[in-house]
Amino acid sequence: MHVPEFSVIIPVYNRPQEVKEILSSLATQSFKDFEVLVVDDGSSIRCDQVVDLFRDTLKIEYFFKPNTGPGPSRNFGFSRARGNYFVVFDSDCILPAHYFQTVNESLAINQWDAWGGPDKAHEKFTVKQRAMAYTMSSVLTTGGIRGGKKHVGWFQPRSFNMGISRIVFATTGGFKFDRYAEDVEFSIRMKKAGYKVGLIPEAFVYHKRRVSFRQFFSQVRNFGKGRALIGRVHPDEIKISHWFPALFLLGTFALPFLPLVSQTLFVMGATVFLLYMAAIFLHSWAENKSIAVGILSVPSALYQLYGYGIGFLKETFRGRAVGPL
Repeated sequence: MHVPEFSVIIPVYNRPQEVKEILSSLATQSFKDFEVLVVDDGSSIRCDQVVDLFRDTLKIEYFFKPNTGPGPSRNFGFSRARGNYFVVFDSDCILPAHYFQTVNESLAINQWDAWGGPDKAHEKFTVKQRAMAYTMSSVLTTGGIRGGKKHVGWFQPRSFNMGISRIVFATTGGFKFDRYAEDVEFSIRMKKAGYKVGLIPEAFVYHKRRVSFRQFFSQVRNFGKGRALIGRVHPDEIKISHWFPALFLLGTFALPFLPLVSQTLFVMGATVFLLYMAAIFLHSWAENKSIAVGILSVPSALYQLYGYGIGFLKETFRGRAVGPL
């Protein structure tokens, strides 16, 4: 029986339309030596009928299991995969047609044990989704924490676009956290185990974000919580940069009270805040070639920083009360 080069694992929960979009993009890949495993994580809205639409164009399997969270669902897929490499995507991703060709070429040159790729906003995404995608990848926000091209030699892959060798899974056991930064924790263990992990800049995906700022806020709050959970398991992995959203949160909430202390401090603080917001607007406008995206990137950045900061602070101080995991 032929062993595919790649096994694609897609966990999904109540998002059949998104599954249709990512499977459509997989069907257009120029490099076709891969299988697809869709792992339905206890959805009330199943996507088996969507999967059936692609059985003639993809080597695809569908699994339905009780809800356990994305980490265990990916491990479920890994344990049933046949490929030499396992690749995970979030269900709300769309792949460019060259994705697997690019990865295959990079593996031949660099011999990665594991890799990750960046995410971008597709031109067909809504203005709000493009603004959220900008703030999630920008060096001016928490995108700077997530890393960039300077980490080509060492990179922490994220689960929306991550690949590992079969050997990496066999020796690490895959994901340990059920959810909340489960991909970061896995990346840290891969690094500590001595595996060669890198960024493939050209192996990007188009990653949709939530349709509302309220949903986005909830998502990034969980990211902040996850980073604090990382700190309880891997204390050496919490850097001063991870405190930036929390410090920004505390600083902006303190700003209205500064005139009671010093008018000069208030003016300085307000000026820094406004310059920072202006920098986000101008940078997003330049990157996206859209003034509307630039404008919405400002509230998107605030939702992101406040949400991340709240999640990080709450879990950090809760962790001190309850002790290590």
